[in-house]
Amino acid sequence: MTRYIIRRLLQLIPIMFLISMIVFVLLQLAPGDPAAALEDNPNLTAEDRARFEERLGLNDPLHIKYLKWLGNTLQGNWGISVATKRPVLDEIGSRLPNTLRLMITAQVITLLIAIPIGIVSAVKQYSLFDHVSTTFAFMGQSIPVFWFGLMLIMIFSMTLKTADGGPLLPGGGMYDLRLYDEATAPFADRLRHMILPVAMLAMLGVGTYTRYTRGSMLEVLRQDYLRTARAKGQKERRVVLIHALKNAAIPIITILALDLPSVFGGAVFTETIFSWPGMGRLFIDAANRSDYDLLMGIVLMNAMLILIFNLIADVLYAVLDPRVRFD
Repeated sequence: MTRYIIRRLLQLIPIMFLISMIVFVLLQLAPGDPAAALEDNPNLTAEDRARFEERLGLNDPLHIKYLKWLGNTLQGNWGISVATKRPVLDEIGSRLPNTLRLMITAQVITLLIAIPIGIVSAVKQYSLFDHVSTTFAFMGQSIPVFWFGLMLIMIFSMTLKTADGGPLLPGGGMYDLRLYDEATAPFADRLRHMILPVAMLAMLGVGTYTRYTRGSMLEVLRQDYLRTARAKGQKERRVVLIHALKNAAIPIITILALDLPSVFGGAVFTETIFSWPGMGRLFIDAANRSDYDLLMGIVLMNAMLILIFNLIADVLYAVLDPRVRFD
C-alpha cells in the first residue's frame, strides 16, 4: 500500500504540470484584459498603462509568460491579484475559512439526512416511504440551483416576517453589516445567515446521495453472504448496518471524493446568490476582472484537491473491501 501511495503521488507531478499548462493557455486566450480595469481611471496616461503592462509581463510571448509564472509558483509566489494588489495566497486564505464553514456544514447535514433515507428506502423497497423519498430525491436533483435560491430568499426573507417586521431569515451576507464587522459578529448572527445557503446546498445534495445510497444498498442486499449472515442468526439491523452498508459505501465514497474538492472550492451559484464571501464568489469576481493570477491559483488548488481526494478514495476502497489490493 505504501509503495502504491508513493507511486500515485509521484504521478501527480506531471499531471499537475500538464493541467497548469492547459489552464494557463486557455486563460491567456480567453477574452479580457487585466489592464482594462485601469481604463476607469481618468488620470491614467498611455505611459502609465504601458508601465503596468510591462510590470505584469502582458506583452511577453505566451511561453515566456508561462515559464515566469511556473518559476514563481514553484518558489511559493502564486502571483498578485490585479484588483486588490494582494498576493494570491492571501486572497485565497482570506476566503477559504468562509467557504469551509459553509460547505462542511452543508456536507455533514447532507450525509446525515441522505444516507439513512437511502438505507431505509432500499430495505423497504417499493413501500410508501420508498416512493416518497425517491420522488423528493428526483426533485432535489432536478430543481435549478439559482431558481431554488431565489425562491428561498423570496419566501423566508421577503414574505415571512418576524414580530418586529424584519425578515424571518437574512437573504444574503455572512453577518449583519449594519451591526457588526467580521471580528465582532456573534455566532448566533452568523448561524442565521448560514441557514438559507446551507439549506439550498443540502437540498441539492440529499437527492444525489439518497439515490446512490439506495441503488448501492439494493445491489448489496441481494448478495449471498447477507443470506448467510441471516442464516447464522444475526439480527437484521446488524446485517444491514454492518455487513451491507460497509460494502455499499464504496460507490458512495467515489461520489464523495469527487464532491469534497468543492468543499474547498466553494459553490459558485450559492455564494453568488446569497452574497457569501467565499471561494466561489472569489472565482466569479476574478473571472469578471480577468484576474489571471488569481484564477490560476483557484483552478490549480481545485485540480490538486481533486487528484488528492481521488487517491484517498482509492485507499479507502482497500480499507472497506478486503478483495481490493494495490500491492
